[in-house]
Amino acid sequence: MTTLSATDRDPAELTVDAVVVGLYQADTPQLAAGSERLDAAFGGRLAETFRLLGATGEVGTVTKLASLGAVPSPLVVAVGLGKAEASTTDTLRRAAGAATRALAGAKRIALALPATDADGHQKPGDAVAALAEGALLGGYQFAGYKTRPNPGHRGPVGAVAIVVPDSSDTSRLKRATAVSNAVIQTRDWVNAAPNELRPPQFAESVAAAATKAKLDVEVLDEKALRKGGYGGILAVGMGSAAPPRLVRLAYHPKGATHSVALVGKGITFDSGGVSIKPAQGMWEMKSDMGGAAAIAATMLAVAALKPKISITAYVPMAENMLSGSSYRPGDVVTMYGGKKVEVLNTDAEGRMVLGDAIARACEDEPDYLIETSTLTGGQVTALGKRVAGVMGTDEFCDRVKQAGERAGEAAWPMPMPEDVRKNMESEIADLNQVAAGMDRAGHMLQGAVFLSEFVADGVPWAHIDIAGPSYHTGEPYGYVTKGGTGVPVRTLVELIDDIAANG
Repeated sequence: MTTLSATDRDPAELTVDAVVVGLYQADTPQLAAGSERLDAAFGGRLAETFRLLGATGEVGTVTKLASLGAVPSPLVVAVGLGKAEASTTDTLRRAAGAATRALAGAKRIALALPATDADGHQKPGDAVAALAEGALLGGYQFAGYKTRPNPGHRGPVGAVAIVVPDSSDTSRLKRATAVSNAVIQTRDWVNAAPNELRPPQFAESVAAAATKAKLDVEVLDEKALRKGGYGGILAVGMGSAAPPRLVRLAYHPKGATHSVALVGKGITFDSGGVSIKPAQGMWEMKSDMGGAAAIAATMLAVAALKPKISITAYVPMAENMLSGSSYRPGDVVTMYGGKKVEVLNTDAEGRMVLGDAIARACEDEPDYLIETSTLTGGQVTALGKRVAGVMGTDEFCDRVKQAGERAGEAAWPMPMPEDVRKNMESEIADLNQVAAGMDRAGHMLQGAVFLSEFVADGVPWAHIDIAGPSYHTGEPYGYVTKGGTGVPVRTLVELIDDIAANG
């Protein structure tokens, strides 16, 4: 794995495989702060040389230049920062990710990128954290299952040194490393083959990681779930030979004055059950446990960062398969706490396991409840692949959105209309699983309305639908690699810090 360090040495004197500088996009591309000594070593013609090589400064583009002895590093690399006036902390994060990925195989590189934007808006600590996260996440590679590597395969960069004015302050670097490690763990879980990570194996993996991190761990197997009345989790897991699980992780530091409950959907594979999905693209349903992976990994980050706030996570895990024992449309399921739900579509399974987990989490009387899940294709239809939908208590949803903006994970608050709730009235049970007569209209909103029925009165809460943002099928960009993205771990950690500081 890539290691991080900070250095205040002159980048023109560093003995590394490559030094990375920033290039702003303009009529004539301009070098960013941090490259001054390198530019002097090239006789003040570094920007012009990069321009002749085709560099434009567009965000995330990478151009390599052989130094030919002008500096100790054999390569000087320009990464695009876009237009100077539009540069943000996330621009730096994306640039570091693109550069680190482009330099895969290098033993050691240095990032001589600016600590502030053109107007000095960013705090140096924020910039260092962004560069660190970008470097670790952009260079991520899933180990995979190949018996022999592809020809020409290059492993991740061995070490990244971030050039900073003062290398003695390592607090932000340590935080960025802990958060990035949690994102990487999320990606590893999401990218795993579904036959390797069925509910019992997923629960074992999470429990092992959490135990190592010295979190409190409890795993409920199918017998304990049946005894406890977790009807939603059991119903979804009925069709699989691999029985469901519910993992509870807890962190209770001394002196904590606030508490948060976290819940994440862990469907290790979703065939749709009796309401079977189309075969095309079904393999991507191995990622339907992205919410659970993010919640469990967030708890690992919490264990490393030790905020003064009590946090309990509930992670329901099941495999939604088709067999003679699968639950059916028309079934009435008694959920945890006694509420009865009429099933209309077995492919709306996520809300069933989450309903149980949310009801149980609320028994702990948390000050806030945050749930995340790859819940609906409606999220992708409404907001695309890179913007999560947020629903719940209005004020708290705005807080989630702001935390996402600071972390570089876009989210947008969505409504929960009364007409959707009316269409979820069942004639024979307390609640329909989906809105009757609406088909897929407002599908993302239907999911949130259903979940709201299991949140205790007075608990500020947010549901983060990450169906699109949690898994990337296209070419890598910035610090986002193909496969699991780790969204919304960074948002959750940012939000936890905010609650710990401000209540």
